[in-house]
Amino acid sequence: MGSFVLGFQDIDQTRRMVVGGKGANLGELSRIEGIRVPDGFCISAQAFKRIMRETPSINELLDQLSFLKVEDRDKIAELSGEIRRIIEGIAIPEDLNEEITRHLSGLDENNAYAVRSSATAEDLPTASFAGQQDTYLNIIGKEAILKHISKCWASLFTERAVTYRLQNGFDHRKVYLSVVVQKMVFPQASGILFTADPVTSNRKVLSIDAGFGLGEALASGLVNADIYKVRNGKVIARKISAKKLAIYALKEVVRKNRRPCLSNSIAKR
Repeated sequence: MGSFVLGFQDIDQTRRMVVGGKGANLGELSRIEGIRVPDGFCISAQAFKRIMRETPSINELLDQLSFLKVEDRDKIAELSGEIRRIIEGIAIPEDLNEEITRHLSGLDENNAYAVRSSATAEDLPTASFAGQQDTYLNIIGKEAILKHISKCWASLFTERAVTYRLQNGFDHRKVYLSVVVQKMVFPQASGILFTADPVTSNRKVLSIDAGFGLGEALASGLVNADIYKVRNGKVIARKISAKKLAIYALKEVVRKNRRPCLSNSIAKR
């Protein structure tokens, strides 16, 4: 049957339909010398398919879901809510549980982990599923990790995700979910690096959006980022925003200042 759990070292772009876009990119990054990727593993989309296949009640609800229109909001909410409850209530099969336990014990089960969804249909030319499924941060202990793996699977059937698929004509049975389990890091600052300027499309200028603490505040639009422009190893422009919020692993910290979250020496590296 093969493994349902793959370490990052076993993943490259050829596994995109097995571990989704996030998983494949983490595998590729972990192969680059000098790039430090926190340890982790992916529960493959095959595990999700197996869960769905072995739960007949979900198939009946998916049949009903496929006949709905975007306007049927109450029915979408009812059916998608029932599917999520069923998925979250399924006991993870013993062999899959053992595989996850083995990978966790090889890392450090008592560490804090991020448990992240990675859809195998992310970033298609005509549509994007990125960001529609759930991510959970600072999850500690095997039982909590297993619970949040199920929560990630269930998040494929939020009302928003279901409505998006109905709007764009995607079969609910053709989008699968891998789950990334990765050691948490606790950064002073985090952000997004664009290898081309997203405003001007200039490929000789790197653009960095950054904020204090975890990237969740930035990704969810809670804060305005500092913006750094870098060319030939030099910071050529920067815009420092008022960062009123930073998210850390255990709490939210309010900051009302315009202190840069990156020094020029860090940004240009």
